[in-house]
Amino acid sequence: MTEHDAAVVQGEGIPKARVDALLRAVPPRDRESRPESLARAERQRRRWATQVVVTDELARRACADRGLAPPAEVSPALLLSVAESDVADLGSIVATALAHSPAARTLLTELERQQPVPEEAAWEYYTRNRDRFLTPDALRRGVNPFHGATDADFVPYEQAREGIVRDLRRAAGRRAFFDWLDQARVGVEYAPGHEHPGDPSQPDHEHRH
Repeated sequence: MTEHDAAVVQGEGIPKARVDALLRAVPPRDRESRPESLARAERQRRRWATQVVVTDELARRACADRGLAPPAEVSPALLLSVAESDVADLGSIVATALAHSPAARTLLTELERQQPVPEEAAWEYYTRNRDRFLTPDALRRGVNPFHGATDADFVPYEQAREGIVRDLRRAAGRRAFFDWLDQARVGVEYAPGHEHPGDPSQPDHEHRH
């Protein structure tokens, strides 16, 4: 690792310049006024950005290994917007990586495609979540899906099935992406000041990913 590297992935240095470019593209979320709080927030922001860049690099390598061709690179200055719902569901590191990295999005799409959704799983979801499948008319009438509703008050399974399978496959693909990332990050080396923001060996670590 050289002084210009933020991390080393599989023996190859990841330049600090890539982290700096991402930091310039993403405004700080914290609004600290005290010098010591601002310094801590900036340290954590740099660590967070390093994780986003490392995720991008790992995804590039995973796509190459799988013969996948991500779309053209997007400049960090043109970073795609990150939905708050994605931050809530995925954590800010993964949500931003998917917005920043064409390779990460390509890999996630491939992992989703690979996920099998058995018919019994789709049917079980339909029967366990009846409230999600009330017809518009039943919703207008305030039908209680768990008491007194009839079959006519629900969208038939045959109509709901495609959406259920899509949602279950998407959820399974995200779990597969997290599993892949946890394994891919093993062995990554970080320069001082670029460690994972949740690294318990750091005195100011936190788990807001």
